[in-house]
Amino acid sequence: MTTIILCVLGGLIAGFGLGFSFFRPKSKLIEDRAQQEADKIRAQAEKASEKILATAQKQTEQLQSNLRREEEQLQQRFDKMQRQVDDRLEKRENQLDQKLDRAEKAREKYEDSRRELNEKKQELQERLDRQNEELERIAELPKAEAKQILIERVELESSAELAETMRRKVDLMRDTADEQAAEVLVQAIQRYAAEVTSESTVTLVKIESDALKGKIIGREGRNINAFEMITGVDVIIDDTPNTITLSSYDVFRRYIAKLAMEELVKDGRIHPSKIEEYVRNAQESAEKLLLNLGKKAAQELGVTGFPDAILRLVGKLRFRTSYGQNVLSHSLEVAWLAEGIAREIPGANAEICKQAGLVHDIGKAVSHEVEGGHAVIGKEILEKFGIDERIIVAMKSHHEDFPYESIEARILQAADAISASRPGARRETLEKYIKRLKELESIAGSFEGVNKAFAIQAGREVRVFVDAKEVDDYGSEKMSFNIARKIEKNCKYPGEVRVAVYRETKFEETAK
Repeated sequence: MTTIILCVLGGLIAGFGLGFSFFRPKSKLIEDRAQQEADKIRAQAEKASEKILATAQKQTEQLQSNLRREEEQLQQRFDKMQRQVDDRLEKRENQLDQKLDRAEKAREKYEDSRRELNEKKQELQERLDRQNEELERIAELPKAEAKQILIERVELESSAELAETMRRKVDLMRDTADEQAAEVLVQAIQRYAAEVTSESTVTLVKIESDALKGKIIGREGRNINAFEMITGVDVIIDDTPNTITLSSYDVFRRYIAKLAMEELVKDGRIHPSKIEEYVRNAQESAEKLLLNLGKKAAQELGVTGFPDAILRLVGKLRFRTSYGQNVLSHSLEVAWLAEGIAREIPGANAEICKQAGLVHDIGKAVSHEVEGGHAVIGKEILEKFGIDERIIVAMKSHHEDFPYESIEARILQAADAISASRPGARRETLEKYIKRLKELESIAGSFEGVNKAFAIQAGREVRVFVDAKEVDDYGSEKMSFNIARKIEKNCKYPGEVRVAVYRETKFEETAK
């Protein structure tokens, strides 16, 4: 048994030795191959790394080149801008030098005239002294009597020469004053580049489709009639695609109608009660807009300290015109011009001129509601709200309703005249047309029992809405006749004017 075990162990040992000698060369071969693959991969990695480094180096050089090119371009732009600034500064210095030269020449002329006058006075005094001594010696007259005789003789003999000297001095001063005044006005006008603005009598409202026109008109025209009655604006619906025209001389009334119409079109539910609701909302929005417009105008000028009530009236000027010129734009223009003129005149307060220019036409915001000229109304409004007295003094005389009490008042009058008289600022034909419409509405509104009166159809029709409790059907008929006769008597107009009096009884109740 032992022999068998030893034989088995010997066989195992011999087999293990033969296996080790057989597999060892294969392991060496695999290891060599792995080493070769590793060397190959290392060589490829080194090549890729060299390629990446070369690419990065090339990109870096390209970026540096681009940076140098951009730096050169920026430097060129900077040099160009620097040259432009230098040119402007040089031009401004030349202009200032020219002004100084002119001022120096004017001063030299004035000094020469004054020196010449002093020399003449001295010469006359010497002659007077000599003649006084001679008269006292010869006539032995009292000094006072001799002095009077001598003065009379000198005045008689030298009157022509003195008059000529004074005339030359006055002419020189007048020429200098005219030149300086012209220069001040030109500089003020150049500093303010005015826009030519005008307001038409129609506003266009865009709609999505022409199918809405039928809704706006309503059954038997009840919607369009209700809209025109509430807003006082003539609604024109014609063949123009996707467009409705609102016509009225009153810009504010037209603006409210536009807001209401746009909201009605968006809603799509158009009937008299909705029209009343949207018109009421549009009126509230328009009132808020007035204050925003006033604040914006004050901020544009850099004016502070005016109460909201004044700013609201200033904003209302946006919806007023004078000879076709928007009154708010005109007021801003006058404020800029007045400030520019004041800065060129010694002793004038530029800030007072600017603030007075902004509110100088504030009376026009309510002139259609209150009797009197707009300058007088504006003065009363500013006094009511405690505005600086210097501003009131400056603005109240711009139409010579009050005497000039300050240099600022004269500056404001000049600025107002410049703004009103520049080419394209005003159109008299449009103003006459609007004045005729206002006259028609004023005549109709003067009758007792009238709630509202609107001139529409370019003044060819006046619609009058009366209080049904105060005026009956017979009274309405009589009123239309009387209004027509009064228009014939007091107005001039082409063609015919139709007077329509509307009397409506309306009952409302709320279900709770």
